[in-house]
Amino acid sequence: MSRCDFKVVLLGSEHVGKTSLVIRFVNCSFNSNTPYQNTIGAAFCAKKMHSNERDFNVGIWDTAGSERYEAMTKTYYRGAHAAIICYDASCIHSWDRLRHWMQELRVVEEDCKVYLCGTKKDLLDSGAVTREVPEDIVATYSQGLNGHFLTSSKSGENVEELFQKIVDDCAADLKVMKHVEEHRQHLKTIEATKTKRYCTC
Repeated sequence: MSRCDFKVVLLGSEHVGKTSLVIRFVNCSFNSNTPYQNTIGAAFCAKKMHSNERDFNVGIWDTAGSERYEAMTKTYYRGAHAAIICYDASCIHSWDRLRHWMQELRVVEEDCKVYLCGTKKDLLDSGAVTREVPEDIVATYSQGLNGHFLTSSKSGENVEELFQKIVDDCAADLKVMKHVEEHRQHLKTIEATKTKRYCTC
């Protein structure tokens, strides 16, 4: 895609399932047989979405969760319109680290919209794992944020809803949309300049 209207970054500790969440959203797939691999720096993908009778290109940066890559991943937060901070409801450590990711984000992008995402809902529902993060604590913490979703990358439950909420919120934000229109106009100007420069008439 030639442009990204909304920039979304994914934050969270390693092993919480950020990459699986992105793959489910973008490719509508899940492969439980794929061995775990650390994301280094950040992986990028994009998808076209619809909101308020308009199409938008959503760019998604899946950042590394390993502490050794933190200095590198912070650079990807800049310019983000929205951030998804992921945690594993069966791992209290991932929840404890959530506040750290929030602080890191706010240093770079104070006005970024923030959404909490609990992962691996299918494992909780089946009883394969035990919840370690109490629901009331999650509800209290997420009150001042833009939303909370408990998702399953395996089944796809609440994944589309999460990203649609982000796009709807961005499309309804006048400040964000002003930036989008300015960026689109800037790209049009660049394309027009290129066309004029190489015109042989």
